[in-house]
Amino acid sequence: MSFSSRMTGELGARHSRGPLSRIKAHIAALPPGDRFIAGALAVFVVFASLYALSGVRDLVMVTVPSYGGSLTEGIVGSPRFVNPLLALSDADRDVTALVYAGLMRENSDGELIPAIAESYEVSPDGLTYTFTLRPGTTFSDGTPVTADDVAFTVEKAKDPALKSPEFANWAGVTATAVAPDTVEFVLEKPYASFLENATLGILPKHLWEEEAPEQFPFSPLMTMPVGAGPFVIDSVSRNTKTGIIESYELSAFDDYALGRPYLDRIRLVFFAETGDLLSALSRGSIDSAYGARTETALSASYSRVFGVFWNASANPLFARKEVREALSRTIDREKIAGSTLGGFASPLAGPVPPGSGIETTPIPDATSAITDATATLEEAGWEYDIDARAWKHAEEGLTLAVTLKTSNVPELKAVASQVKTDWERLGVPVTIELYEPGDLSQNVIRPRRYEALLFGMVIGRDHDLYPFWDSAERNDPGLNISLYANARVDELVERMRTSFDEEARRADLQTVNDLIAADFPAAFVYAPEFLYAVPEGLRGIELPQITSPSDRFSSVRNWYRYTEKVWPLLSE
Repeated sequence: MSFSSRMTGELGARHSRGPLSRIKAHIAALPPGDRFIAGALAVFVVFASLYALSGVRDLVMVTVPSYGGSLTEGIVGSPRFVNPLLALSDADRDVTALVYAGLMRENSDGELIPAIAESYEVSPDGLTYTFTLRPGTTFSDGTPVTADDVAFTVEKAKDPALKSPEFANWAGVTATAVAPDTVEFVLEKPYASFLENATLGILPKHLWEEEAPEQFPFSPLMTMPVGAGPFVIDSVSRNTKTGIIESYELSAFDDYALGRPYLDRIRLVFFAETGDLLSALSRGSIDSAYGARTETALSASYSRVFGVFWNASANPLFARKEVREALSRTIDREKIAGSTLGGFASPLAGPVPPGSGIETTPIPDATSAITDATATLEEAGWEYDIDARAWKHAEEGLTLAVTLKTSNVPELKAVASQVKTDWERLGVPVTIELYEPGDLSQNVIRPRRYEALLFGMVIGRDHDLYPFWDSAERNDPGLNISLYANARVDELVERMRTSFDEEARRADLQTVNDLIAADFPAAFVYAPEFLYAVPEGLRGIELPQITSPSDRFSSVRNWYRYTEKVWPLLSE
Protein backbone atom coordinates (compact mmCIF):
# COMPACT_ATOMS: atom_id res chain seq x y z
CA MET A 1 0.00 0.00 0.00
CA SER A 2 1.36 3.43 -0.93
CA PHE A 3 1.85 6.19 1.61
CA SER A 4 -0.83 8.31 0.02
CA SER A 5 -3.45 5.58 0.00
CA ARG A 6 -2.61 4.67 3.61
CA MET A 7 -3.04 8.31 4.67
CA THR A 8 -6.32 8.57 2.82
CA GLY A 9 -7.61 5.45 4.54
CA GLU A 10 -6.55 6.68 7.98
CA LEU A 11 -8.10 10.11 7.43
CA GLY A 12 -11.29 8.49 6.20
CA ALA A 13 -11.39 6.22 9.23
CA ARG A 14 -10.81 9.16 11.57
CA HIS A 15 -13.53 11.19 9.82
CA SER A 16 -15.97 8.29 10.10
CA ARG A 17 -15.28 8.14 13.82
CA GLY A 18 -16.52 11.67 14.64
CA PRO A 19 -18.14 12.57 18.00
CA LEU A 20 -21.56 11.21 17.03
CA SER A 21 -20.07 7.97 15.65
CA ARG A 22 -17.97 7.46 18.76
CA ILE A 23 -21.07 7.99 20.98
CA LYS A 24 -22.96 5.42 18.92
CA ALA A 25 -20.06 2.98 19.19
CA HIS A 26 -19.83 3.37 22.95
CA ILE A 27 -23.57 2.84 23.34
CA ALA A 28 -23.46 -0.27 21.09
CA ALA A 29 -20.73 -1.78 23.29
CA LEU A 30 -22.88 -1.50 26.43
CA PRO A 31 -25.06 -4.32 27.80
CA PRO A 32 -28.69 -4.19 26.49
CA GLY A 33 -30.18 -2.60 29.66
CA ASP A 34 -27.49 0.06 29.93
CA ARG A 35 -27.69 0.62 26.18
CA PHE A 36 -31.38 1.70 26.49
CA ILE A 37 -30.68 4.11 29.37
CA ALA A 38 -27.70 5.67 27.58
CA GLY A 39 -29.71 6.08 24.38
CA ALA A 40 -32.56 7.79 26.19
CA LEU A 41 -30.07 10.06 27.95
CA ALA A 42 -28.49 11.02 24.63
CA VAL A 43 -31.88 11.90 23.15
CA PHE A 44 -32.69 14.02 26.23
CA VAL A 45 -29.39 15.89 25.91
CA VAL A 46 -30.09 16.67 22.25
CA PHE A 47 -33.60 18.03 22.95
CA ALA A 48 -32.43 19.97 26.01
CA SER A 49 -29.77 21.64 23.88
CA LEU A 50 -32.34 22.60 21.23
CA TYR A 51 -34.69 23.95 23.91
CA ALA A 52 -31.88 26.02 25.42
CA LEU A 53 -31.10 27.46 22.02
CA SER A 54 -34.78 28.38 21.49
CA GLY A 55 -34.82 30.02 24.92
CA VAL A 56 -31.85 32.14 23.96
CA ARG A 57 -33.66 33.07 20.76
CA ASP A 58 -36.77 34.07 22.73
CA LEU A 59 -34.64 36.23 25.02
CA VAL A 60 -33.06 38.00 22.07
CA MET A 61 -36.11 38.37 19.82
CA VAL A 62 -38.85 40.93 20.59
CA THR A 63 -42.64 40.68 20.44
CA VAL A 64 -44.33 43.13 18.09
CA PRO A 65 -47.92 43.65 16.87
CA SER A 66 -48.95 41.60 13.86
CA TYR A 67 -51.51 42.33 11.16
CA GLY A 68 -54.89 40.64 11.21
CA GLY A 69 -58.01 40.31 13.30
CA SER A 70 -61.20 42.33 13.56
CA LEU A 71 -63.35 44.29 15.99
CA THR A 72 -67.11 44.63 16.25
CA GLU A 73 -68.07 47.91 17.94
CA GLY A 74 -71.54 48.87 19.15
CA ILE A 75 -72.76 52.47 18.92
CA VAL A 76 -76.01 54.07 20.09
CA GLY A 77 -77.75 56.06 17.36
CA SER A 78 -77.57 55.84 13.60
CA PRO A 79 -75.26 57.92 11.39
CA ARG A 80 -76.81 60.36 8.98
CA PHE A 81 -74.02 62.81 8.19
CA VAL A 82 -70.68 61.00 7.85
CA ASN A 83 -68.89 64.15 6.88
CA PRO A 84 -66.45 66.27 8.92
CA LEU A 85 -68.35 69.44 8.04
CA LEU A 86 -71.81 68.23 9.02
CA ALA A 87 -71.33 65.47 11.60
CA LEU A 88 -73.81 66.20 14.40
CA SER A 89 -74.33 63.08 16.47
CA ASP A 90 -71.77 60.88 18.20
CA ALA A 91 -72.55 58.15 15.63
CA ASP A 92 -71.76 60.62 12.81
CA ARG A 93 -68.48 61.62 14.42
CA ASP A 94 -67.44 58.03 15.19
CA VAL A 95 -67.65 56.92 11.56
CA THR A 96 -66.12 60.20 10.36
CA ALA A 97 -63.10 59.69 12.65
CA LEU A 98 -62.38 56.29 11.07
CA VAL A 99 -62.86 57.33 7.44
CA TYR A 100 -61.43 60.86 7.31
CA ALA A 101 -58.08 62.35 8.30
CA GLY A 102 -56.97 65.92 8.97
CA LEU A 103 -53.72 67.81 8.69
CA MET A 104 -53.15 67.24 12.41
CA ARG A 105 -54.23 64.59 14.90
CA GLU A 106 -54.08 64.04 18.64
CA ASN A 107 -51.68 61.51 20.13
CA SER A 108 -52.20 59.53 23.34
CA ASP A 109 -50.63 62.34 25.40
CA GLY A 110 -53.19 64.83 24.10
CA GLU A 111 -50.62 66.59 21.92
CA LEU A 112 -51.40 67.68 18.38
CA ILE A 113 -49.01 66.17 15.84
CA PRO A 114 -48.95 66.08 12.00
CA ALA A 115 -51.18 63.49 10.31
CA ILE A 116 -51.60 63.92 6.55
CA ALA A 117 -49.39 66.98 6.93
CA GLU A 118 -45.68 66.27 7.09
CA SER A 119 -44.81 69.55 8.78
CA TYR A 120 -46.04 73.07 9.45
CA GLU A 121 -44.66 76.53 10.16
CA VAL A 122 -46.16 79.49 12.03
CA SER A 123 -45.25 83.08 11.25
CA PRO A 124 -43.82 85.22 14.10
CA ASP A 125 -47.02 87.28 14.27
CA GLY A 126 -49.17 84.13 14.62
CA LEU A 127 -51.29 85.06 11.60
CA THR A 128 -49.96 82.65 8.96
CA TYR A 129 -49.81 78.84 9.17
CA THR A 130 -48.14 76.95 6.33
CA PHE A 131 -48.60 73.18 6.05
CA THR A 132 -46.65 70.81 3.80
CA LEU A 133 -48.53 67.61 2.96
CA ARG A 134 -47.05 64.19 3.54
CA PRO A 135 -45.78 62.78 0.20
CA GLY A 136 -47.81 59.97 -1.36
CA THR A 137 -50.96 60.60 0.68
CA THR A 138 -54.11 59.50 -1.14
CA PHE A 139 -57.82 59.21 -0.59
CA SER A 140 -59.28 55.72 -0.43
CA ASP A 141 -60.21 55.92 -4.13
CA GLY A 142 -56.52 56.31 -4.98
CA THR A 143 -56.68 60.04 -5.81
CA PRO A 144 -53.79 62.06 -4.29
CA VAL A 145 -54.61 64.45 -1.45
CA THR A 146 -53.56 67.95 -2.51
CA ALA A 147 -53.56 71.43 -1.08
CA ASP A 148 -56.61 72.14 -3.28
CA ASP A 149 -58.58 69.55 -1.29
CA VAL A 150 -57.62 71.27 1.97
CA ALA A 151 -58.52 74.75 0.71
CA PHE A 152 -61.82 73.43 -0.71
CA THR A 153 -62.76 71.84 2.64
CA VAL A 154 -62.14 75.08 4.53
CA GLU A 155 -64.10 77.16 2.03
CA LYS A 156 -67.06 74.81 2.42
CA ALA A 157 -66.82 75.03 6.21
CA LYS A 158 -67.09 78.83 5.87
CA ASP A 159 -70.06 78.68 3.48
CA PRO A 160 -73.11 80.03 5.39
CA ALA A 161 -75.42 78.06 3.09
CA LEU A 162 -73.98 74.78 4.37
CA LYS A 163 -74.63 75.66 8.03
CA SER A 164 -71.65 73.64 9.21
CA PRO A 165 -71.01 73.34 12.96
CA GLU A 166 -67.40 74.11 11.98
CA PHE A 167 -68.35 77.56 10.64
CA ALA A 168 -67.24 79.52 13.72
CA ASN A 169 -63.83 77.82 13.76
CA TRP A 170 -62.99 78.97 10.23
CA ALA A 171 -64.64 82.38 10.04
CA GLY A 172 -61.96 84.95 9.22
CA VAL A 173 -59.50 82.32 7.90
CA THR A 174 -58.33 82.33 4.27
CA ALA A 175 -56.98 79.03 2.89
CA THR A 176 -54.81 79.10 -0.24
CA ALA A 177 -53.12 76.27 -2.13
CA VAL A 178 -49.72 77.85 -2.83
CA ALA A 179 -48.36 74.60 -4.30
CA PRO A 180 -49.83 71.11 -4.88
CA ASP A 181 -48.38 69.98 -1.56
CA THR A 182 -48.48 73.27 0.36
CA VAL A 183 -51.47 75.07 1.86
CA GLU A 184 -51.35 78.43 3.61
CA PHE A 185 -53.85 79.73 6.18
CA VAL A 186 -54.02 83.44 6.89
CA LEU A 187 -55.93 84.53 10.00
CA GLU A 188 -57.49 87.94 10.56
CA LYS A 189 -56.19 87.86 14.12
CA PRO A 190 -54.06 85.43 16.14
CA TYR A 191 -55.89 82.33 17.35
CA ALA A 192 -54.04 80.34 20.00
CA SER A 193 -56.00 77.15 19.33
CA PHE A 194 -55.77 77.15 15.55
CA LEU A 195 -53.91 73.82 15.37
CA GLU A 196 -57.00 72.23 16.92
CA ASN A 197 -58.92 73.38 13.84
CA ALA A 198 -56.40 71.60 11.64
CA THR A 199 -57.68 68.21 12.86
CA LEU A 200 -60.71 68.74 10.60
CA GLY A 201 -61.09 65.84 8.15
CA ILE A 202 -60.27 66.71 4.52
CA LEU A 203 -62.88 66.25 1.78
CA PRO A 204 -61.92 65.05 -1.73
CA LYS A 205 -62.64 68.08 -3.89
CA HIS A 206 -63.08 66.02 -7.06
CA LEU A 207 -66.10 64.25 -5.55
CA TRP A 208 -67.78 67.15 -3.75
CA GLU A 209 -67.14 70.25 -5.87
CA GLU A 210 -70.23 69.75 -8.04
CA GLU A 211 -72.55 69.41 -5.03
CA ALA A 212 -74.50 72.54 -4.09
CA PRO A 213 -74.46 73.28 -0.33
CA GLU A 214 -78.16 72.48 0.01
CA GLN A 215 -77.54 69.08 -1.64
CA PHE A 216 -74.70 68.03 0.68
CA PRO A 217 -77.01 66.29 3.23
CA PHE A 218 -78.61 64.21 0.45
CA SER A 219 -75.46 63.10 -1.36
CA PRO A 220 -74.75 59.33 -1.43
CA LEU A 221 -71.25 60.31 -0.26
CA MET A 222 -72.79 61.33 3.05
CA THR A 223 -73.26 57.68 4.03
CA MET A 224 -70.68 56.01 1.72
CA PRO A 225 -67.84 58.52 2.05
CA VAL A 226 -64.37 58.61 0.55
CA GLY A 227 -61.66 59.92 2.86
CA ALA A 228 -57.98 59.57 3.70
CA GLY A 229 -58.47 58.02 7.14
CA PRO A 230 -57.24 54.69 8.51
CA PHE A 231 -60.29 52.68 7.41
CA VAL A 232 -62.45 52.39 4.29
CA ILE A 233 -66.18 51.62 4.21
CA ASP A 234 -66.78 48.44 2.22
CA SER A 235 -70.51 48.04 2.70
CA VAL A 236 -73.52 49.38 4.56
CA SER A 237 -76.56 47.50 5.87
CA ARG A 238 -79.88 49.30 6.20
CA ASN A 239 -83.22 48.47 7.75
CA THR A 240 -85.39 47.34 4.86
CA LYS A 241 -88.44 49.25 6.14
CA THR A 242 -86.99 52.53 7.45
CA GLY A 243 -83.75 52.80 5.49
CA ILE A 244 -81.89 53.56 8.74
CA ILE A 245 -78.27 52.39 8.75
CA GLU A 246 -77.85 49.34 10.97
CA SER A 247 -74.19 48.50 10.37
CA TYR A 248 -71.02 49.36 8.47
CA GLU A 249 -68.26 47.00 7.35
CA LEU A 250 -64.87 48.72 7.17
CA SER A 251 -61.46 47.44 6.12
CA ALA A 252 -57.96 48.75 6.77
CA PHE A 253 -56.75 51.39 4.30
CA ASP A 254 -53.45 49.99 3.01
CA ASP A 255 -52.22 53.42 1.89
CA TYR A 256 -53.12 55.38 5.03
CA ALA A 257 -50.60 58.22 5.43
CA LEU A 258 -49.39 57.01 8.84
CA GLY A 259 -49.24 53.34 7.86
CA ARG A 260 -51.74 50.52 7.48
CA PRO A 261 -53.70 49.70 10.66
CA TYR A 262 -52.96 46.33 12.29
CA LEU A 263 -56.63 45.33 12.42
CA ASP A 264 -57.96 44.03 9.11
CA ARG A 265 -61.58 44.91 9.70
CA ILE A 266 -63.93 46.90 11.93
CA ARG A 267 -67.66 46.31 12.00
CA LEU A 268 -69.84 49.08 13.42
CA VAL A 269 -73.28 48.02 14.67
CA PHE A 270 -75.83 50.73 15.51
CA PHE A 271 -78.50 50.45 18.20
CA ALA A 272 -81.55 52.62 18.84
CA GLU A 273 -81.39 52.03 22.59
CA THR A 274 -78.47 51.77 24.99
CA GLY A 275 -80.21 48.82 26.64
CA ASP A 276 -80.04 46.89 23.37
CA LEU A 277 -76.35 47.73 23.04
CA LEU A 278 -75.60 46.56 26.58
CA SER A 279 -77.47 43.31 25.97
CA ALA A 280 -75.47 42.72 22.79
CA LEU A 281 -72.25 43.41 24.72
CA SER A 282 -73.14 40.93 27.46
CA ARG A 283 -74.07 38.27 24.87
CA GLY A 284 -70.77 38.80 23.07
CA SER A 285 -72.35 39.76 19.74
CA ILE A 286 -70.34 42.99 19.90
CA ASP A 287 -66.82 43.36 21.30
CA SER A 288 -66.67 46.96 22.43
CA ALA A 289 -68.73 50.04 23.25
CA TYR A 290 -68.14 53.33 25.02
CA GLY A 291 -70.17 54.31 28.04
CA ALA A 292 -70.39 50.70 29.27
CA ARG A 293 -69.00 49.52 32.62
CA THR A 294 -67.24 46.16 32.36
CA GLU A 295 -64.26 44.53 34.10
CA THR A 296 -62.02 45.30 31.15
CA ALA A 297 -63.36 48.82 30.54
CA LEU A 298 -60.77 51.59 30.10
CA SER A 299 -61.33 55.06 31.53
CA ALA A 300 -60.13 58.55 30.66
CA SER A 301 -60.83 62.14 31.64
CA TYR A 302 -63.70 63.61 29.68
CA SER A 303 -63.88 67.29 28.67
CA ARG A 304 -67.66 67.43 28.71
CA VAL A 305 -69.96 69.54 30.82
CA PHE A 306 -73.55 68.36 31.30
CA GLY A 307 -76.33 70.58 32.53
CA VAL A 308 -79.80 71.93 31.96
CA PHE A 309 -79.67 74.79 29.45
CA TRP A 310 -82.46 77.36 29.53
CA ASN A 311 -84.05 78.97 26.47
CA ALA A 312 -85.91 82.13 27.42
CA SER A 313 -86.95 82.65 23.80
CA ALA A 314 -89.07 79.51 23.98
CA ASN A 315 -90.43 80.34 27.44
CA PRO A 316 -89.98 83.86 28.94
CA LEU A 317 -90.29 82.28 32.39
CA PHE A 318 -86.61 81.41 32.13
CA ALA A 319 -85.62 85.00 31.48
CA ARG A 320 -86.16 85.46 35.22
CA LYS A 321 -82.92 84.93 37.12
CA GLU A 322 -84.60 83.87 40.37
CA VAL A 323 -86.28 80.96 38.54
CA ARG A 324 -83.01 79.78 36.97
CA GLU A 325 -81.17 80.18 40.27
CA ALA A 326 -83.77 78.36 42.39
CA LEU A 327 -83.97 75.43 39.98
CA SER A 328 -80.19 75.23 39.74
CA ARG A 329 -79.66 75.26 43.50
CA THR A 330 -82.22 72.49 44.05
CA ILE A 331 -80.36 69.86 41.99
CA ASP A 332 -78.52 67.32 44.15
CA ARG A 333 -75.30 67.11 42.13
CA GLU A 334 -73.45 64.91 44.62
CA LYS A 335 -76.21 62.31 44.45
CA ILE A 336 -76.28 62.37 40.66
CA ALA A 337 -72.50 62.01 40.34
CA GLY A 338 -72.43 59.33 43.05
CA SER A 339 -75.43 56.99 43.06
CA THR A 340 -77.08 57.91 39.75
CA LEU A 341 -73.87 57.68 37.71
CA GLY A 342 -72.11 55.14 39.90
CA GLY A 343 -69.29 57.48 40.88
CA PHE A 344 -68.09 57.84 37.28
CA ALA A 345 -68.62 61.61 37.26
CA SER A 346 -67.72 64.77 39.15
CA PRO A 347 -70.39 67.20 40.45
CA LEU A 348 -70.25 70.55 38.70
CA ALA A 349 -71.80 73.98 39.17
CA GLY A 350 -69.97 76.00 36.51
CA PRO A 351 -69.19 75.89 32.77
CA VAL A 352 -65.59 74.66 33.05
CA PRO A 353 -64.80 70.99 33.86
CA PRO A 354 -62.41 69.91 36.63
CA GLY A 355 -58.71 69.79 35.80
CA SER A 356 -58.79 73.07 33.90
CA GLY A 357 -56.33 74.85 36.18
CA ILE A 358 -58.89 77.21 37.72
CA GLU A 359 -61.06 77.30 40.85
CA THR A 360 -64.32 75.58 39.98
CA THR A 361 -67.65 76.94 41.18
CA PRO A 362 -68.64 75.67 44.66
CA ILE A 363 -71.33 72.97 44.70
CA PRO A 364 -74.55 74.12 46.43
CA ASP A 365 -75.24 72.49 49.80
CA ALA A 366 -77.89 69.82 49.18
CA THR A 367 -79.04 69.85 52.83
CA SER A 368 -80.22 73.48 52.59
CA ALA A 369 -81.11 73.44 48.87
CA ILE A 370 -84.90 73.52 49.27
CA THR A 371 -84.78 76.21 51.96
CA ASP A 372 -82.42 78.38 49.90
CA ALA A 373 -84.42 77.94 46.68
CA THR A 374 -87.69 78.71 48.47
CA ALA A 375 -86.22 81.93 49.88
CA THR A 376 -84.94 82.94 46.43
CA LEU A 377 -88.42 82.54 44.88
CA GLU A 378 -90.28 84.21 47.71
CA GLU A 379 -87.98 87.25 47.69
CA ALA A 380 -88.87 87.71 44.01
CA GLY A 381 -92.64 87.66 44.69
CA TRP A 382 -93.44 83.98 44.14
CA GLU A 383 -95.89 82.13 46.40
CA TYR A 384 -96.53 78.39 46.62
CA ASP A 385 -100.18 77.54 45.87
CA ILE A 386 -100.96 74.43 47.91
CA ASP A 387 -104.20 73.72 46.03
CA ALA A 388 -102.55 74.01 42.61
CA ARG A 389 -99.36 72.36 43.90
CA ALA A 390 -97.29 74.90 42.03
CA TRP A 391 -95.43 78.17 42.48
CA LYS A 392 -97.32 81.20 41.21
CA HIS A 393 -96.40 84.82 40.64
CA ALA A 394 -99.72 86.63 41.06
CA GLU A 395 -98.46 90.01 39.90
CA GLU A 396 -97.06 88.60 36.64
CA GLY A 397 -99.69 85.88 36.22
CA LEU A 398 -97.03 83.16 36.02
CA THR A 399 -96.99 79.49 37.06
CA LEU A 400 -93.69 77.71 37.47
CA ALA A 401 -93.48 74.40 35.57
CA VAL A 402 -90.76 72.83 33.42
CA THR A 403 -90.73 70.70 30.26
CA LEU A 404 -87.30 69.07 30.18
CA LYS A 405 -86.04 67.61 26.89
CA THR A 406 -83.10 65.25 26.58
CA SER A 407 -81.64 62.29 24.70
CA ASN A 408 -83.15 58.83 25.08
CA VAL A 409 -80.02 57.19 26.49
CA PRO A 410 -79.80 55.55 29.93
CA GLU A 411 -77.34 58.03 31.45
CA LEU A 412 -79.38 61.11 30.56
CA LYS A 413 -82.70 59.41 31.32
CA ALA A 414 -81.43 58.57 34.80
CA VAL A 415 -80.10 62.09 35.38
CA ALA A 416 -83.34 63.66 34.07
CA SER A 417 -85.32 61.47 36.46
CA GLN A 418 -83.25 62.62 39.45
CA VAL A 419 -83.50 66.28 38.37
CA LYS A 420 -87.28 65.86 38.11
CA THR A 421 -87.35 64.39 41.64
CA ASP A 422 -85.29 67.30 42.99
CA TRP A 423 -87.48 69.95 41.34
CA GLU A 424 -90.70 68.29 42.45
CA ARG A 425 -89.38 68.38 46.02
CA LEU A 426 -89.37 72.15 45.54
CA GLY A 427 -92.95 71.97 44.31
CA VAL A 428 -92.26 72.44 40.58
CA PRO A 429 -94.17 70.15 38.16
CA VAL A 430 -91.85 68.57 35.57
CA THR A 431 -92.54 66.87 32.24
CA ILE A 432 -89.71 64.90 30.62
CA GLU A 433 -89.59 64.46 26.83
CA LEU A 434 -87.09 61.96 25.38
CA TYR A 435 -85.69 61.99 21.83
CA GLU A 436 -83.37 59.72 19.89
CA PRO A 437 -79.91 61.37 19.66
CA GLY A 438 -80.10 62.24 15.96
CA ASP A 439 -83.66 63.55 16.29
CA LEU A 440 -82.68 65.67 19.29
CA SER A 441 -79.83 67.30 17.37
CA GLN A 442 -81.69 67.90 14.15
CA ASN A 443 -85.23 68.71 15.29
CA VAL A 444 -84.82 70.12 18.79
CA ILE A 445 -81.39 71.68 19.28
CA ARG A 446 -80.73 73.16 15.84
CA PRO A 447 -84.11 74.97 15.61
CA ARG A 448 -83.91 75.79 19.37
CA ARG A 449 -87.21 74.05 20.15
CA TYR A 450 -86.82 73.60 23.90
CA GLU A 451 -87.29 75.61 27.07
CA ALA A 452 -85.04 73.38 29.19
CA LEU A 453 -82.51 71.01 27.62
CA LEU A 454 -80.43 68.42 29.47
CA PHE A 455 -77.37 68.15 27.26
CA GLY A 456 -73.59 68.07 27.22
CA MET A 457 -71.07 70.57 25.88
CA VAL A 458 -67.78 69.30 24.49
CA ILE A 459 -65.13 71.62 25.92
CA GLY A 460 -61.91 71.33 23.92
CA ARG A 461 -58.45 70.65 25.28
CA ASP A 462 -57.72 74.38 25.06
CA HIS A 463 -60.91 75.34 26.96
CA ASP A 464 -62.08 77.59 24.15
CA LEU A 465 -65.51 78.73 25.38
CA TYR A 466 -66.21 81.04 22.46
CA PRO A 467 -68.45 78.60 20.49
CA PHE A 468 -70.65 77.98 23.55
CA TRP A 469 -70.94 81.35 25.26
CA ASP A 470 -70.21 84.16 22.80
CA SER A 471 -73.43 85.96 21.86
CA ALA A 472 -72.55 85.70 18.15
CA GLU A 473 -73.07 81.91 18.43
CA ARG A 474 -76.69 81.98 19.64
CA ASN A 475 -78.28 80.87 16.38
CA ASP A 476 -77.76 77.62 14.50
CA PRO A 477 -75.14 76.45 13.57
CA GLY A 478 -73.72 78.22 16.63
CA LEU A 479 -73.43 76.20 19.85
CA ASN A 480 -74.61 78.82 22.36
CA ILE A 481 -77.69 76.75 23.23
CA SER A 482 -78.62 78.95 26.22
CA LEU A 483 -78.79 81.94 23.84
CA TYR A 484 -76.62 83.66 26.45
CA ALA A 485 -75.49 87.26 25.94
CA ASN A 486 -73.02 89.08 28.17
CA ALA A 487 -70.77 91.78 26.69
CA ARG A 488 -68.00 91.19 29.23
CA VAL A 489 -68.00 87.44 28.55
CA ASP A 490 -67.90 88.14 24.79
CA GLU A 491 -64.84 90.33 25.30
CA LEU A 492 -63.02 87.74 27.40
CA VAL A 493 -63.71 84.62 25.29
CA GLU A 494 -62.63 86.53 22.18
CA ARG A 495 -59.45 87.74 23.91
CA MET A 496 -58.63 84.22 25.10
CA ARG A 497 -58.68 83.05 21.49
CA THR A 498 -55.96 85.49 20.46
CA SER A 499 -53.69 85.22 23.49
CA PHE A 500 -50.67 82.91 23.60
CA ASP A 501 -49.97 83.86 27.24
CA GLU A 502 -51.06 80.81 29.27
CA GLU A 503 -51.25 82.71 32.56
CA ALA A 504 -53.39 85.47 31.04
CA ARG A 505 -55.66 82.88 29.40
CA ARG A 506 -56.10 81.06 32.70
CA ALA A 507 -57.00 84.31 34.48
CA ASP A 508 -59.58 85.14 31.81
CA LEU A 509 -60.98 81.60 31.99
CA GLN A 510 -61.47 82.01 35.73
CA THR A 511 -63.34 85.29 35.21
CA VAL A 512 -65.53 83.81 32.46
CA ASN A 513 -66.35 80.82 34.65
CA ASP A 514 -67.37 83.06 37.55
CA LEU A 515 -69.45 85.43 35.41
CA ILE A 516 -71.40 82.65 33.71
CA ALA A 517 -71.95 80.74 36.95
CA ALA A 518 -73.34 83.89 38.58
CA ASP A 519 -75.82 84.48 35.71
CA PHE A 520 -77.27 80.92 35.82
CA PRO A 521 -77.84 80.61 32.05
CA ALA A 522 -77.71 76.85 32.72
CA ALA A 523 -77.91 74.56 35.70
CA PHE A 524 -74.55 72.81 35.38
CA VAL A 525 -74.73 69.34 36.87
CA TYR A 526 -71.74 67.06 36.24
CA ALA A 527 -68.62 66.25 34.25
CA PRO A 528 -68.57 62.55 33.30
CA GLU A 529 -65.70 60.10 33.19
CA PHE A 530 -65.22 58.41 29.82
CA LEU A 531 -65.59 54.61 29.90
CA TYR A 532 -64.71 52.32 27.02
CA ALA A 533 -65.52 48.62 27.25
CA VAL A 534 -63.02 46.63 25.17
CA PRO A 535 -62.34 42.91 24.73
CA GLU A 536 -59.50 41.38 26.71
CA GLY A 537 -57.50 40.40 23.62
CA LEU A 538 -57.45 43.86 22.04
CA ARG A 539 -54.20 45.69 22.75
CA GLY A 540 -52.47 48.93 21.76
CA ILE A 541 -55.32 51.18 22.91
CA GLU A 542 -54.16 54.49 24.36
CA LEU A 543 -56.95 56.87 25.31
CA PRO A 544 -56.14 60.60 25.28
CA GLN A 545 -58.14 63.17 27.18
CA ILE A 546 -61.56 62.74 25.60
CA THR A 547 -63.37 65.77 24.23
CA SER A 548 -65.68 63.78 21.95
CA PRO A 549 -66.31 60.00 22.13
CA SER A 550 -64.78 59.67 18.65
CA ASP A 551 -61.41 60.62 20.22
CA ARG A 552 -61.16 57.00 21.36
CA PHE A 553 -60.19 56.17 17.77
CA SER A 554 -57.16 58.50 17.80
CA SER A 555 -54.84 55.50 18.19
CA VAL A 556 -56.91 52.99 16.17
CA ARG A 557 -54.07 52.43 13.71
CA ASN A 558 -52.07 50.86 16.57
CA TRP A 559 -54.79 48.54 17.92
CA TYR A 560 -53.95 44.87 17.44
CA ARG A 561 -55.11 41.34 18.21
CA TYR A 562 -52.03 39.30 17.26
CA THR A 563 -48.28 39.42 17.85
CA GLU A 564 -45.15 37.87 16.35
CA LYS A 565 -41.49 37.58 17.36
CA VAL A 566 -38.84 39.32 15.26
CA TRP A 567 -35.16 40.17 15.60
CA PRO A 568 -34.67 43.59 17.28
CA LEU A 569 -33.29 45.10 14.07
CA LEU A 570 -36.56 44.33 12.27
CA SER A 571 -38.76 45.89 14.98
CA GLU A 572 -37.47 49.40 14.43
